[in-house]
Amino acid sequence: MAEAGTVAVLLPGAFYTLRETRLPPIAALKRHGVPMAIASDCNPGSSPLLSPLITLNMATTLFQLSPADALAGMTRQAARALGLQHETGMLREGFSADLAIWTIGHPAELSYWIGASPLHAMVLRGEASDGFLKPIKWHRDRFGKTIRKRMRGA
Repeated sequence: MAEAGTVAVLLPGAFYTLRETRLPPIAALKRHGVPMAIASDCNPGSSPLLSPLITLNMATTLFQLSPADALAGMTRQAARALGLQHETGMLREGFSADLAIWTIGHPAELSYWIGASPLHAMVLRGEASDGFLKPIKWHRDRFGKTIRKRMRGA
């Protein structure tokens, strides 16, 4: 699979909803250098999972991936699975990106919590917004501290 450039796509939501008992061959995939993407497979039948954070949590708990591997699976490896690795999937000059800004101390925390969202703000198609999609702008106060302020009319 690795030699052919194939990306294995792991679906923790479907694994959970369908009550699967056989884990994907994650150790073998790692041993052979096969990249692993993580996806929700959101659909009403086998994976009614809407939350990327719960998907991350399930990837770490059900499939025993490290938080770093799970996050890479939902970003750069997912882009690779879609053939978009040269234009998105990571923060790199010239790449397109929608960004989530989280109120966390370490990226691994994204896979820890269930039912809470540490989302602070988002940047979608170049426009900043808060977690409720209201436009915001960033500026520095007189002491140089960066603060955010909702734009008028929002």
